[in-house]
Amino acid sequence: MSSTPYSGQPQMIYQLESEHADLFHKCRERIHTVCIEHLHKRVRIQTVHGQTHDGILVHIDSYHIYLQMMPGYSRALMPYGYGYGYSPYSSNVILPLVLFDLLTIALIV
Repeated sequence: MSSTPYSGQPQMIYQLESEHADLFHKCRERIHTVCIEHLHKRVRIQTVHGQTHDGILVHIDSYHIYLQMMPGYSRALMPYGYGYGYSPYSSNVILPLVLFDLLTIALIV
């Protein structure tokens, strides 16, 4: 008896073409370099989905950037701290964004 719930061979339904994979890799490297150069600065990020976010670029790894949102950010999970009014945590909301979703990064000066 097999230990896997599926029998038979997997059937490939999609494979990224190598030239597209190379392009994605180059884009990710470029975005990563730009973000490293502007770490701890206030930026405006626009995603390929049309969302715009303002905040401070606080961290970057191989796949995500982490944006500390400005106070009053309306999409935070706890904007008013458990319903008791102002919460110091609402000004420390960190929004992770996927590098492949970024369309523009602009410095806010």
